[in-house]
Amino acid sequence: MTRIALALVAAAALALNACDKADQPGNAQSGEAKQAAGEKSIGAGLVQDSRFAQAAKAAGLDATLAGPGPYTVLVPADAAFTKLPAGTADNWMKLESRAQLTGVLTYHILPGTILAEDIGKAIDNGKGKAVLATMGGGTLTATREGGKIVLTDAAGAKATVTKGDEKHSNGVVHHIDTVLMPSQQGAA
Repeated sequence: MTRIALALVAAAALALNACDKADQPGNAQSGEAKQAAGEKSIGAGLVQDSRFAQAAKAAGLDATLAGPGPYTVLVPADAAFTKLPAGTADNWMKLESRAQLTGVLTYHILPGTILAEDIGKAIDNGKGKAVLATMGGGTLTATREGGKIVLTDAAGAKATVTKGDEKHSNGVVHHIDTVLMPSQQGAA
């Protein structure tokens, strides 16, 4: 009898967990997001000489971003990399720093296709903020400031979405003005 009760409790927990995940913007894609695919993959659509594209290649994530997805990628502008402490971005490009670079980049990737409108709805539903899970296992907090979507990282640094909803065959890109850092990276 206890095995049956345990099985029922486990099934109920899985069902509740699935319901909770359906409410997260990364897992509940709008119909517009599913139909909004562009013709190029995210990997092919990145400006190839940009700092982010070069970092993705160095980390071996370029093939992932060219794969089936779907992904939402938060791409920092080249100027965002210059805000980092001197030498940080260059150190990430070294082979011995590949794990650290991968951690930073996967913090900029969300599962699923999440349009800016989806993030906005999640912020509204969350009474002013939404927590977004990243592919790197961390979270970002989305809010609005002055009508723009702002993403806050684990250390409290804020990145503003400067251009959203760049659609690709395997997801969407939102351009941001700051490199976000997962908690294990500290201030790098």
